[in-house]
Amino acid sequence: MSPNTQPGSTGGEVSSATDGRGALDLSVRLGDLELQNPILTASGTFGYGLEFAPLTTLEQFGGLVTKGLSLAPRPGNPPPRICETRGGMLNSIGLQNIGIHAFLDDVLPGLADYPSQVIVNLFGTAQADYVALAELVDAQAGIAAVELNVSCPNVKKGGIEFGHDPKMLSGLVSAVRSATSKPVIVKLSPNVTSPAELAKSARDAGADMISAINTIIGMSIDTWSRRPRLHTVRGGLSGPAIKPIALRIVYDVVNAVDCPVIAIGGVEDVDDVLEFLIAGASAVQVGTALFRDPQRGPSLVDELESRLAEQGYSSVSDIIGSIVLPTPRDEEHP
Repeated sequence: MSPNTQPGSTGGEVSSATDGRGALDLSVRLGDLELQNPILTASGTFGYGLEFAPLTTLEQFGGLVTKGLSLAPRPGNPPPRICETRGGMLNSIGLQNIGIHAFLDDVLPGLADYPSQVIVNLFGTAQADYVALAELVDAQAGIAAVELNVSCPNVKKGGIEFGHDPKMLSGLVSAVRSATSKPVIVKLSPNVTSPAELAKSARDAGADMISAINTIIGMSIDTWSRRPRLHTVRGGLSGPAIKPIALRIVYDVVNAVDCPVIAIGGVEDVDDVLEFLIAGASAVQVGTALFRDPQRGPSLVDELESRLAEQGYSSVSDIIGSIVLPTPRDEEHP
């Protein structure tokens, strides 16, 4: 997809209609997935959604992406498993979760009270796990889409193998596509040679959307004790430090696949949101920023609307994919 191509040509359509009061329309359509605005939570940073209900206005998010869910509950990695870094944080949670059955029974009914679309993040250690999870959620009316975690760097065995091998990823996506009628999103790793090539493999195998990126592998050492700050030594780096890398990868993926792309990585303010949208992303996920300020997502929705209105836009579609690239004339020297 050309970076100047509006997302309507790739399934990432955005409505340009305004309401009776002439309010700027932030609603977006990503294929069959409709969102009231392009601001979503990032998996692993917002629990399962309901935990944050007392701290923020859940109904203002376009979508709530759950913590990664497996067939059986997982305890995760031993502590310490989170530490702050300059410009971000490292985590090695290890995909701790309550399991898909507890989520469907105890959490999903409560999420029905909110207009935000629910997207479940799923992972397993074998292709059969992903297929079984997709089959379990397929009949759930309260789930709008599934996001496949094939890229978590914090487990010794699991989805990361699929996210590093185009052939394995293609087989996985094809199997999941056959197991569910819901939109399938594939979450890419930045810890590979070419995320764009993996995005193409996922798309060719039936993925409806791509989300990018997951965390970048890093580490930190306590210089007094000389011990790693994480029990697992390495962990996933997130936060504003990774935004330029995420933006570059999102731009590359947008130009490699003919499907909507959801951007993830270091979103802190409205300019971060706009950069990703201008680069061609149809929506963004907010993660690490929510730890510091759980209300940051809803405030970004308000700030995005205000900024676009200030610049004379009537719809989010006016900005998505609108990057202005250098021309041959720009490269001429006097």
